[in-house]
Amino acid sequence: MTHLERITGLTERLAEWQPLWRCLPFQHPRLPWQARWPGLAEALLALADDDLARLQEDPFTDSPLAAWLPVDELARLVALPALAEQGEALPAAWGEQVGGRKWRQVQAFLPQIEVAQDEALVEWCAGKGHLARALSRHHGIEVVALEWQPALCEAGRALAQRQGARVTLREQDVMAENAAAWLDARTRVAALHACGDLHRRLLTLAAAAGSAVTLAPCCYQRTADDRYRPLSARGCALAAAWGLVLERDDLALAVQETVTAPRGVQRHRERAGAWRLGFDRLQREVRGVDAYLPVPSLAYGQMPETFEDFCHWAAQQKGIALPAGVDWYAHEAAGWRRQREVARLELARHLFRRPLEVWLALDRAAFLEEAGYAVELGTFCPRELTPRNLVLRARRR
Repeated sequence: MTHLERITGLTERLAEWQPLWRCLPFQHPRLPWQARWPGLAEALLALADDDLARLQEDPFTDSPLAAWLPVDELARLVALPALAEQGEALPAAWGEQVGGRKWRQVQAFLPQIEVAQDEALVEWCAGKGHLARALSRHHGIEVVALEWQPALCEAGRALAQRQGARVTLREQDVMAENAAAWLDARTRVAALHACGDLHRRLLTLAAAAGSAVTLAPCCYQRTADDRYRPLSARGCALAAAWGLVLERDDLALAVQETVTAPRGVQRHRERAGAWRLGFDRLQREVRGVDAYLPVPSLAYGQMPETFEDFCHWAAQQKGIALPAGVDWYAHEAAGWRRQREVARLELARHLFRRPLEVWLALDRAAFLEEAGYAVELGTFCPRELTPRNLVLRARRR
C-alpha cells in the first residue's frame, strides 16, 4: 500500500467517525453518540472483564465492535512494515545510567540510522546523549548532540568522557533561529521520541537544508497551536476535503496507548480514575451544573489517602465549598461503577488511536516527499517495548 493510499483511507475513516472518537466518555454521563449507535454502546457496556482487558491490549483482533466499526479496514491501514532487523545486542556497559526499557529502545532504534560515508551525525533533543554515545561507539564516529538543558548536557559530557565516546553535547534550543546552523546536505539528524513542535522543527529545518532524517516522533499534542496544522500540502488538502479537524486535545489520543504497567501502578490509576469520576458526580450536585469540571493531575504518590480527602483537595483547587453531610461512600461507589462504564466506552475511541498516530506520521512523510525526499515509514521495535514505535527514514533524492 502506498503512502498516498494509506493517508487517503485513514483521512476518510477518521473524518467519518469523528463524532465517536473525539468524544471523551468520562465527561458525559450519557455520550452524545449513544443515540446514533445505541447497539454499540450496549455491546461495549456488556463486555466481560477478560474481553475488556484483551481489547485494551489489542483493539483489532477478534473485536466484537466489527459489527459497527470498520475494524478490519483500520487494521489494514495501520499495518506498517518493520524497517530493519534487530542488530546485535550492544555491550551492557554502554547503557550506563540508562533505564532498561530506554536502553532496549536505543538498541532497537540504532540500526535504523544508516550513516553514509563522510556524513555528519546530529542527535536532536538529545537529553544526556544516550543515543549519541551508542551511535558514536558503534560506528566509531563523532556525533554532535543538541540539548537545551545545561544540566543534562553536563551529565552527558561526563558519561561520554567516562565511556570514551566521541560525543559533543551542545546547549542548543532547537526552536531558536540559530538551530539551523547544525544542519546541511551532508548531515543526518536523528531523534528518538522528540515531542510535538520539537520534531516539527527538525523536519522543517532538515527539509530546508537537505539533511537526511531518522525520526521516531512522539507527543504530537505538545504544540503551541490550538488546532493542528498539517505539515504537508497533501495532509492539508485531504483534511479540508473530508472535514477532518484536529484540536490540540484530539492529538493526545494518538499517544494514549501504553505498555502494561505493573499491577500496583494499574491499581493506582484505577483508583485515581474512580475518585475523579466520584468527585465529578459530587461537583455536579453541589454546583447545580450538569457539566464536567477538569481537575489538575496529581503525580504518582501524591494522591490523598482517602476519597474524602481527595474531594476536599479537588474542591479547593476549583474554589468549590463542599457542604456538610456528604455521603462519601455513595459517591465513591458511584465513581467505581462509572469507571467500569467509562473503561468500556473508551474502547470505541481506542480503535482510532493507532489510525490517528499513523495519519500524523504520514503527514510528516508527505511533507518530506513534497520536499524531494525518498521516505520510508514503518516500525523499529515491537509495541511491547514501546507503542511509540513508528520511525521515519528519509534522504533527499
